[in-house]
Amino acid sequence: MKRILKWMVVLSVVSVVVLPVQATRAEAATIKVGAAINLTGPASTWGQYHAKGQQDYFRYVNEVKGGVAGRRIEMILVDTGYKVTDAVAAVRKFAVLDKVDMIATWSAGEGLAAKPIIQGYKIPTINYSTSWEILEPPIGYMYLPFGSYRMDCYAVIDYILTIHKGKERPKIGLLTYNNAYGRSIHKPTREYAAGKQVDIVAIEEFPSKTVDLSTELLRLKQKGAEYIFMQMLPSAIITAFKGADRINYNPQFLGTWTSTDPDFFKMGKGLIRDRLKMQFPGGLPSDRTAAMKLMEDLTKRYQSVDRFDAAYWEGVVVGVIMERAFIRAHEASKQINRETINKAMESFRNEKFDGLVPDITYTKTDHGASFKARIVQVREDGTYVPLTNFYTPGKEKIKLIK
Repeated sequence: MKRILKWMVVLSVVSVVVLPVQATRAEAATIKVGAAINLTGPASTWGQYHAKGQQDYFRYVNEVKGGVAGRRIEMILVDTGYKVTDAVAAVRKFAVLDKVDMIATWSAGEGLAAKPIIQGYKIPTINYSTSWEILEPPIGYMYLPFGSYRMDCYAVIDYILTIHKGKERPKIGLLTYNNAYGRSIHKPTREYAAGKQVDIVAIEEFPSKTVDLSTELLRLKQKGAEYIFMQMLPSAIITAFKGADRINYNPQFLGTWTSTDPDFFKMGKGLIRDRLKMQFPGGLPSDRTAAMKLMEDLTKRYQSVDRFDAAYWEGVVVGVIMERAFIRAHEASKQINRETINKAMESFRNEKFDGLVPDITYTKTDHGASFKARIVQVREDGTYVPLTNFYTPGKEKIKLIK
């Protein structure tokens, strides 16, 4: 009997010692993030730099900040090859096998196809493409990192109306891919233009593998388009410039924030000139904010880029938003998992990011992040010059920066 009592005392002591160790180990478990990104398919340069930006920032969090609440962030990267089926398979793997806490999806088509799986497994997800269709109801668990392409459409039209000279209404042509990403600017541009003093004179769309856009540009020229609003990736914009030169056509080209990547400036020598302006909803080196100092630090530490780059910047943005969600989840509940992360994100109210991206608000009914835009001039030397202040399209007057 004495032996039994002795062993019971020993076991109770062991349990007191072991249980806190188990709790500590659970708390120290990695935070898993799945990222289904196009690394090798068409338009893969954007995906490659997205991945580098997100990876570098998580590495920075782990190495410099000691993780989030002592937990390291593990990023599981899968190449989708710009294939919807591969993206869906990757998301299913993240949900079932990897049991990730959060996901990043990439293109408009991939995000839309993966949405039912994401919502079924209730995994908060940020989509790199800011296609507004991603947030068509039901919106649960799907998020954008900043304003959607709808915002780009409104911002570009407002800017054209601000700079246009002459009594005639400005004539705008759309030049886009014939996929979900390209067509994402069609509907909102037409709808917004209907209430403004502008004319949408033509919409030209083409396959992503097109190598000559002379025919499409000639049709836009014949329609009298003075401004061409583009929704395509950097290599296609270079193709458009070549086609415009071929037919002696010199409209003002305007693009969304996806218009440039590092290869764009290498391929665009002598072609970019001063004819590209784009909506860019983020911080720039010339802003000299704390966020831009962070971007400089990441560039020096990891050398994934050698200068400020829009694609790398978005990768950092997605990483920063995710980290903030992890922090807020831990602050609220001492737990970091799918449920607490989603609750934390929906609690964002004008969440500040030191000038990296406009203040973000997420609610249960709005996962659109922000609706602040600005227009920048793209220079051949790889720099971006702000042409306007940040403004809310349709609500605030644009201030031109001279």
